[in-house]
Amino acid sequence: MTDTTILFLAKETIKITILIAAPFLVTALLVGLIISIFQAVTQIQEMTLTFVPKILALILVFFFTLPWMLKKLVTFTENLILNIPNFIK
Repeated sequence: MTDTTILFLAKETIKITILIAAPFLVTALLVGLIISIFQAVTQIQEMTLTFVPKILALILVFFFTLPWMLKKLVTFTENLILNIPNFIK
């Protein structure tokens, strides 16, 4: 296994990780921003107000993106397994 192969695998792994994590991170960021603006406007400083909507939004994102995430991960894993003979050379 050459250093080029290792760098390629690391690059692809990081790319798929960022791609799968992006919907969750963007959703948490947007919901957190909306909640913060709402808290600043109404001066309600309840801690549970920040967690419950984020958790619900992330659960919704999880269910909507689950098929897409599984497809990406299965494709990545299949390509990895199919290319094992090429990596060994």
